[in-house]
Amino acid sequence: MKVTIEDIQRARKVLEGIIKHTEVDKSWSASELVGSEVFLKHENQQFTGSFKLRGAYNKISNLSEMEKRKGVVASSAGNHAQGVALSASKAGVKSVIVMPTTAPLVKVQATQNYGAEVILHGEIYDEAYEKARELERTEGYTFVHPYEDPWVIAGQGTIGLELMEALPDLNSIIVPVGGGGLISGIATAVKSVNPRCKIIGVQSEQAPGMEKLFHHQSVELKQKTISTIADGIAIKKPSPIMFASFIEKLVDEIVTVSDDEIADAIVFLLERAKTVAEGSGAAGVAALLNRKLDLGEKTCVILCGGNIDLNIVAKIIEKGQIRRGRLVELSVVVDDMPGNLNKLTQVIAGLGANIMQVHHDRISNGLFLRETRIEFVLETKNWEHIEQIRSALLKVGARF
Repeated sequence: MKVTIEDIQRARKVLEGIIKHTEVDKSWSASELVGSEVFLKHENQQFTGSFKLRGAYNKISNLSEMEKRKGVVASSAGNHAQGVALSASKAGVKSVIVMPTTAPLVKVQATQNYGAEVILHGEIYDEAYEKARELERTEGYTFVHPYEDPWVIAGQGTIGLELMEALPDLNSIIVPVGGGGLISGIATAVKSVNPRCKIIGVQSEQAPGMEKLFHHQSVELKQKTISTIADGIAIKKPSPIMFASFIEKLVDEIVTVSDDEIADAIVFLLERAKTVAEGSGAAGVAALLNRKLDLGEKTCVILCGGNIDLNIVAKIIEKGQIRRGRLVELSVVVDDMPGNLNKLTQVIAGLGANIMQVHHDRISNGLFLRETRIEFVLETKNWEHIEQIRSALLKVGARF
């Protein structure tokens, strides 16, 4: 498979007036933390909430009239689905999207709202993919591959052209990797303009296939399902075609990040950059903040998607705050006497912590008749602040 800079330039003309030329903003907070100038490319603010519209629209625009009449089929965990659905609707083409049963409801509903027929099949992307290929054979649809397609890769590569115009002297670019279409397109464009710019890929630790392939390790995953908040890049089997055609030749490094690190990155982006990223969209920031990368003086992180399930946002924020020492649950035992609760709350308030919840427990096993357990959920400043509160509570008679 081959994609050239000329293919990407043609794709850019096709996409004029269809996509947003998304912003590239400097992150002062991230720059201070890592010691390099850090920029963020906001594809999380693209139409449909991710970069996928670029490749999908370029592909569908280049179908023959007969292919358009028969319709298209695609498989996706969510973002590619929305890109194909919207592109097909704009072109007056029928679209059928096969999504895993584990796909976030917000992405399923959005895909339907863009005009696609959605079929839920399989627990992971790979099973949805097999179903979509079956429909291609039986119904005559054109399959719109999320990454193994030159038109799709060229569309994603337009991000690289935009970056080189905005920041021609970039030393490195950090790109989330699922199937590899995004990083292949960006790398093709960027290396054609600035061959010294490093391209660094990021995968979830739960789906590290391309990272394993890149480092010549076994890529076999024993578990059937993949559980990660980075569902957009949760692909079990890496593509040998994408690796041999693009990634092996153009990518300089691939690393993995954990779900906890991704969750922290989502919170960081909300708090510091005032922007919403889904798990896969924040993976690059997770790597930036937690891995020792050869970034050079100026780097850019691709925020590839913002379609996060609102049902888990509160949970991610809460867990992120706990890991950063900004939220803590303290359980203390005191004598069950009038005034003791007031004494404890005064200590906590005096140290500047905010009491979010209080729960009394007088009947649990392990408590003596005249004892009570009081559980506090506190909003705190950091881990040092938490230790100050613990010490102060011990001094007034509390026992942990």
